This record gives sequence, structure tokens and C-alpha cells, in this order.
Amino acid sequence: MTHDLKTEIPGVLYIKRANGSSAPVVFDSPHSGADYPADFDCIAPMDVVRKSEDAFVDELYADVPECGASLQAALFPRAYIDPNRSLMDIDPELIDEPWPDPLAPSEKTRLGHGLIWRMCPPDYALYDRKLRATEVRSRIETYWRPYHHALRDMLDSAQSRFGQVWHINCHSMPAAGVPQQPGMGQSGRIDFVLGDRDGTTCEPEFTELVATILRGFGYRVRVNDPYKGVELVRAHSDPRNGRHSLQVEINRALYMNELSLERAGGFNALQANLTRLATLLCDYARMKTG
Repeated sequence: MTHDLKTEIPGVLYIKRANGSSAPVVFDSPHSGADYPADFDCIAPMDVVRKSEDAFVDELYADVPECGASLQAALFPRAYIDPNRSLMDIDPELIDEPWPDPLAPSEKTRLGHGLIWRMCPPDYALYDRKLRATEVRSRIETYWRPYHHALRDMLDSAQSRFGQVWHINCHSMPAAGVPQQPGMGQSGRIDFVLGDRDGTTCEPEFTELVATILRGFGYRVRVNDPYKGVELVRAHSDPRNGRHSLQVEINRALYMNELSLERAGGFNALQANLTRLATLLCDYARMKTG
């Protein structure tokens, strides 16, 4: 890849690098993509499939390069292939022949949301046939691997330069599935859930810093409940060696209409707060590595 401020692999991903004084902070949005490949061959209604997107999440973080961080975002949709799943998280019943590589299907796969989705919530089948192994392999090589390789390259580069790196894995959560503060009813829905896989993917100090900042903005925050983080924070973290990954889930009700898939009135205020968050995290990273 070049060292221009913006790089794109058409249909796969784009990267926006720090503009100005850089810090060892990398944001990635793996589920905001909406470029549906021509061979998706899906039988579920597209208005249903599109609700699986983390719509606008990359836009919420669009200004983090101005703070000194880098941003990577997928252009392909998670329903086609999910970069936040392991290559072993495949349903063998979805493929028309034995898969040659080791498999370890997770609970996500059992529910139809593994590496290659079989079902779309609430209960729509995505295909009326089994997929060919060559189709699955093509999705992995064309989309999954480039996404992971690009992210790893950015993290490697930042860590090589600064000694440590902090990775924020960006997601959104449907309002209907968001937990609530006990005794507060609808008005007490949680705004953010931070996931560090029970303290295994980043230093506790960083998780607490992000939680404290967000609470200072007036948001309700939980940690590792119910979302702990999945493959991207697991695969790209090594906190003992200065590589920290934190998953951040945002309640979609804060910024969008989930029925119409349109931005809502709270979008600009949330975007501004996330840019403020990025500024403070970049300051923290510079302090820790300076």
C-alpha cells in the first residue's frame, strides 16, 4: 500500500491515515460496508439483510484522522463474509463438499452468523442452496484476508514506530437488544458496551479510560456485558507486548432510525463526541509512548 492519506481497495476496504501529528491509535469498522458483491446470490429481502449492517459507524469516526489516529473500514457487508469471525468458524453444512481446513464452529455459527452467514435475523435464510467450497475460498481470499492483513500492517507500523499501539474495534448494536440499567425502563438503555474479552485484549487502564471519558460525556456504559469482543480484538491484541485492542459497541438509537436506515438527529452530536474521544485517546497514547 502507498503512504497517501487515503488508500482504497475497491469493494473491500478503505484506510484514512492520520492527518498531521500521528499517534499509535488505529480505529477499524468491520461491519459498516454496504457494497454487496454481484455473486451474493441471496434470497432474503434486502431491506432485512441491510439491517445487519453497522450503518454509518465509519462515518461516526470519520474525523479521527484529524486527531492523529488512523481509520480502516470494510466496504463489503458482513452478511457476505464477516471479518469479525475466525476462519475456523464455518458451518460445514453450508458447504456442498468437505472443507479441507480445520473447523471449530462457534455458537455464532450455530445461530447462522459465523464466518459465512446462513441466516439473517430474525429468521431469514440467506441461501436456497449450499455454497461451493470455491465460493467460500474466494470470499476469504478476496475480502477477509485483505481486511486482516491491512489492519495488521497498520498496527505493526504504529507499534514499530512508537513501541505500543491501541486498536479500537468499532461496532453498533440494535436498540432492541441493548441491555438496560436496572429499574430505569426504556429510558435506561445502555449507550455503549466496551469489550476487552474479560481483560485479555488490552490493559485495564485503557478500558477504564474509554469508559470514564464516555461517562463524562453523559453516556451509560457497560464493560463486557453482554458484548465481550470477538475475532478482531482477539487476533490483533497482545497487551503484554504493548498491543491493545478494545471493542466499542454503540446503541443505534443514539444516531439513526433503524427502520428507514437513515441518520437521526443525534448523529452530529455523537460524531463530535467520538472525535473528542479520539483526541483524548491519541493524547493518552502519545503520553504513554513519549
